[in-house]
Amino acid sequence: MNGKRVILRRCITCKQIFDRTKMLKITNEINSGIILKNGFGRSAYICKTKICTQDSKLKKNLRKSLKTNFDEKFYEVFTIETQNYE
Repeated sequence: MNGKRVILRRCITCKQIFDRTKMLKITNEINSGIILKNGFGRSAYICKTKICTQDSKLKKNLRKSLKTNFDEKFYEVFTIETQNYE
């Protein structure tokens, strides 16, 4: 097998496994707080579909996977970032 190894991650809402490059990464960094798309630290992945980004249990799943609480400003930024997903 030639080429790079495909890195797979599991979506926290639908629990399906996808290629890491096709998912949205949400990271909880110690110094910077919550970051979308990049960063080092505890991370959660969400597939780029409207079903997963608008799921009713998304807030609970994010809190559990990142082990932190979010303010409403993060969810506003998150909905603006994900409004164009299919």
